[in-house]
Amino acid sequence: MTLFSLILALLLEQFRSLPSTGFFASTLRRVAESGARRFNDGTAASGRFAWLLVVVPATVAAAFGFWLLWEMHPALAFLFNVAVLYLCMGFRQDSRAFTEIHLALRMGELDRARQLLGAWRGADHSEAQAGEVARLAIERALVSSHRTIFGVVFWFVVLPGPSGALMYRLARQLAEVWGGRHDAEGAAFGRFARRAFEAIEWLPTRITATVFSVVGNFEDAVYCWRSQAVLWPERSSAILIASGGGAMGVRLGMPVHESGSIVDRPEMGLGDEAGVDHMQSTVGLIWRAFLVCLFLLVLLAAAGWVGR
Repeated sequence: MTLFSLILALLLEQFRSLPSTGFFASTLRRVAESGARRFNDGTAASGRFAWLLVVVPATVAAAFGFWLLWEMHPALAFLFNVAVLYLCMGFRQDSRAFTEIHLALRMGELDRARQLLGAWRGADHSEAQAGEVARLAIERALVSSHRTIFGVVFWFVVLPGPSGALMYRLARQLAEVWGGRHDAEGAAFGRFARRAFEAIEWLPTRITATVFSVVGNFEDAVYCWRSQAVLWPERSSAILIASGGGAMGVRLGMPVHESGSIVDRPEMGLGDEAGVDHMQSTVGLIWRAFLVCLFLLVLLAAAGWVGR
């Protein structure tokens, strides 16, 4: 059931993806913002309590709902799996944005590519050069592919029913909304959400990076992972970007124009300057990684290690 639920959810997501501002995404954001307003008293303890209050009951409820539906009829549990997985993914939206940027650069429409990148990343890149646009888009695609596919799938397989997928999606949302604040009061409140997501991400991130390495240049990917990831401020993103850049033989990171200034960033990856051709290589890397993961799930299902 796990494997077939995953395949059907992925097919639905590819043919009819949910908008990033749709009902489910908006509901998650409202829950996060409401929780911050109600519980944020400027302390880390309040952030920990609020996180547990949001994530734990939802995860348990999803597991219990799956068990209850399974007892009623396995087909209902299967549909529940598919529905929750479908809601918790969302890579199609990011892949569409990546494709539009790729086409704009391919057609020489740099201004349009800058606008699309700014809308996707939520920042002003009106002064970015073509190489910078390609670099930033590749970085975003590598991280997004993990957080909207591989990370969700990992926890879906590990925990009963769709509870793992929902837990991962909620933890990611809270880390973005609560952990992304930089004011003193908000930073203290969001500290636990950020650290909790880092803990949840620890193993899935390294599995994804390992798969990137296997389907690309293994030696360079591992070298970049080991030597460069420590230089990036956000560790899970650093591992994905460094291993992906090394696997493809492209240099990522480095200073970029953003919001009217130059943001200094360490170099990640090895090889050539990022360009349009490397954007196509990124698509190939992600698809190869996905097929490898799917093949592993098939083997696990055949061995009986992936059950209902």
